[in-house]
Amino acid sequence: MPRITRILIGLAALLVVGVAGSLLIGQALITPVPRTIGPPPASLGARPVRIDSAAGPVSGWFVPGQADKGSVLLLHGVRSDRRQMLPRAQWLKQLGYSVLLIDLPAHGQSPAAHITFGANESKAVDAAVTFLGQQAPGRAVAVIGVSLGAASTVLSASTRQLAAVVLESMYPSLDQAVADRLAIRLGAPGRPLAPLLLWQLPLRLQLSADDLRPIDHLAAIGAPVLIASGSRDRHTPIDEARALYRAAAAPKQFWEVPGAAHVDLYAHDPAAYQRVVGAFLQSRLQQ
Repeated sequence: MPRITRILIGLAALLVVGVAGSLLIGQALITPVPRTIGPPPASLGARPVRIDSAAGPVSGWFVPGQADKGSVLLLHGVRSDRRQMLPRAQWLKQLGYSVLLIDLPAHGQSPAAHITFGANESKAVDAAVTFLGQQAPGRAVAVIGVSLGAASTVLSASTRQLAAVVLESMYPSLDQAVADRLAIRLGAPGRPLAPLLLWQLPLRLQLSADDLRPIDHLAAIGAPVLIASGSRDRHTPIDEARALYRAAAAPKQFWEVPGAAHVDLYAHDPAAYQRVVGAFLQSRLQQ
């Protein structure tokens, strides 16, 4: 067999393996992660709720607060569920705020066909904000979103109804998020492989990468924004977080969390989190 033929066969085999691998990874990334959550902790004083949304039924826990305090919606990260936000909820309850924790669509007990990286999840955010307005009429509403929860907030239609928005560890765009994660696993050569995953979006989700660019929506948020990110976060490097801050409209605040990677920023340093985020919320939610 001529050498050129062997090379061509080898390249073809590599291409087939690459495409097959990308298809498997693509399917894994959008596969729902349902879980049975169980009752809320007794110490939270919450009641289970089920909210109708354009994305389907949304499950969560609602904690009623003091009449002179606002409400906070808590949104977890990808492949997690409302329980990720429990420590924040316990803290906010102590401060007197009403709190709503939900499972985003395709997570926990909120069923959906696929994870959509903020597109479908944003509809659940809209419904949750409306629910809080009904439970506590006239009270200011804030959102704290982590990663997917942050992106879902920014992509939602309800941002102009909010009094404050806290965005933690949010990716500027899905294409950057994919490239960053491939680079973590494969080094610099992994970045050019991102198109192998992104080309599947229209086929699997009827979306394009252009539909999933939170950075393009930041300037339209009609509320003060706090953008928080770890100084050692490789999933959303600090330069990308600074780009998010530049894209946001004033009033805005940036918190670079020293020494934090792509981790739960509350768990990383609860005292610092309560000081920074607590002051931000207090200035916006006090009735």
